[in-house]
Amino acid sequence: MKTIQIHDKEFVPYLTNEELQREIKALAERVYEDYKNEVPVFIGVLNGVFMFFSDFMKYYPGECEVAFLQVSSYNGGLQSTGIVYKKMDLTKDVEGRHIILMEDIVDTGNTIESLFEYFKSTQRPKSLKVASLLLKPEVFKKDFTIDYVAKEIPNKFVLGYGLDYDERGRNLPDLYQLAEGRINH
Repeated sequence: MKTIQIHDKEFVPYLTNEELQREIKALAERVYEDYKNEVPVFIGVLNGVFMFFSDFMKYYPGECEVAFLQVSSYNGGLQSTGIVYKKMDLTKDVEGRHIILMEDIVDTGNTIESLFEYFKSTQRPKSLKVASLLLKPEVFKKDFTIDYVAKEIPNKFVLGYGLDYDERGRNLPDLYQLAEGRINH
């Protein structure tokens, strides 16, 4: 891995794809242990989750279903706007089902909090849990738990492996962090 340039920012290597795969495989096995006698619905929160979601599904050995929805709290910058915009409705009826929301990264928790409200008020699931590739515990201050986390990371802006900076860098197989390390994601 080498330093890369995306738009006006420089990013340095952070986690290799091999490291990510080990974490994702272990996470899929943990989730399976809790749901091996069920058929959960994994719901990918687009866009950033697509690589994590795909790889997680390859490692998940049990029966399951998938669905997607799209929300965003970023508007092309390095920081969350704090406002969650719903861009695409849920692609499946999940009332009365075990739901696992799949997120690429949880930082402030505003997106997940908004999704909890949406699912509990409109979808009425049997259970609702969250699985995230990354968690920034330094900035996560909500009153609920992120049930499954592949990796905790410091409060630094990261991209690659589905995560972007102003819609660029999602296709990188490895994870990079902002070289300056002073601006938060």
